[in-house]
Amino acid sequence: VQLQASGGGLVQPGGSLRLSCAAFGFTFGSYRMGWFRQAPGKEREFVAAISWSGGNTYYADSVKGRFTISRDNAKNTVYLQMNSLKPEDTAVYYCAADHRDSGSYRYRALYDYWGQGTLVTVSS
Repeated sequence: VQLQASGGGLVQPGGSLRLSCAAFGFTFGSYRMGWFRQAPGKEREFVAAISWSGGNTYYADSVKGRFTISRDNAKNTVYLQMNSLKPEDTAVYYCAADHRDSGSYRYRALYDYWGQGTLVTVSS
């Protein structure tokens, strides 16, 4: 099982980035997918999640209206489109897979598999 996150980098405030996470070794379409982030000195926090089919999406209040999570089950990939980025969005972003498709999606302990993380830095 492997989750490979990519797409991070340095971006100016107000800019955009698109993160990708490719999944290998499990039935991607049967897993809810999530994105979490961890800023220096802080706990890892929930950012967004998407149901098996992509029909339901969930966001942290801090990113709602700016970030969009999506998935392509044919490509075994989940995406996080990040717009209007702010310095406080600076963090390592992790994708994660959860075999459930109902119940809470905010707690990292509920996720089965994790990617290695990709660093997003928002700075002028």
